[in-house]
Amino acid sequence: MYTQLDIETHFDGKLKIAYLNQPETMNALTKPSLSDLKDFIKSCGEDETVRCVAISGRGRAFCSGQNLDDAFVQGNEHHDNDIIRKIVVDYYNPLVTEITRCRKPVIALVNGPAVGAGAMLALICDFVLAMDKSYFAQAFSNIGLIPDTGGTYFLPKLLGRQLANYLAFTGKKLHAEEAKSYGLVAEVFNEEEFAPKSMEILEKMANMPTAAIKLTKKAFAQSYNNTLKEQLELEADLQQEAAETEDFIEGVNAFLQKRKPDYKGK
Repeated sequence: MYTQLDIETHFDGKLKIAYLNQPETMNALTKPSLSDLKDFIKSCGEDETVRCVAISGRGRAFCSGQNLDDAFVQGNEHHDNDIIRKIVVDYYNPLVTEITRCRKPVIALVNGPAVGAGAMLALICDFVLAMDKSYFAQAFSNIGLIPDTGGTYFLPKLLGRQLANYLAFTGKKLHAEEAKSYGLVAEVFNEEEFAPKSMEILEKMANMPTAAIKLTKKAFAQSYNNTLKEQLELEADLQQEAAETEDFIEGVNAFLQKRKPDYKGK
């Protein structure tokens, strides 16, 4: 299992990091790697020990997008559109679904170029930590395709219509600091600081009240389609649900006792 990924486990199993592990292709996505990543995210969501999940890349890139040799195997020299649809439906869409509905925080550690589907793989995560030498490019238009991997859903919401159109139409590279200025990246670190600073954040996330984070993710996701009235009602319901968790009780007790809370994610 996970033959296309290199998996690291930290903090007594609370954190799991999946590294795309095809550096010779700049971690271009293949059908096996997409399936492995989907299975990895699903298993982390189901494992009560895991409190935080991260995705990164081995070598000098995060992910260069779809491996075209893998997509257009022998017999598909004419770039059959049905083949493209099948790859999107069978491999990309299930991965997007698993990442966005995962009950744990899913964080992208972007260590280099993130291009096409690789850029969207990072941007559909809950937040992005990037190395200063990395960049993001919606390169789909360069080969006559549209943004997938949730791109047409998330880019307008993250950037607004104007910038989403501009980046999707032109394929312009956004370097890490510029991407941060647009709200696509949470933090940018230089090469020396990237690993230790990212790990500090991941450790913090692995020890946060995961149950509340799960409910926050649910509330944010539903806000895209809710009216204000509906969202306020949802907040009340989810806040009550959060108040019934062990984490909430531990948080209140720790505050009253002036000590550091020991959250269990329950």
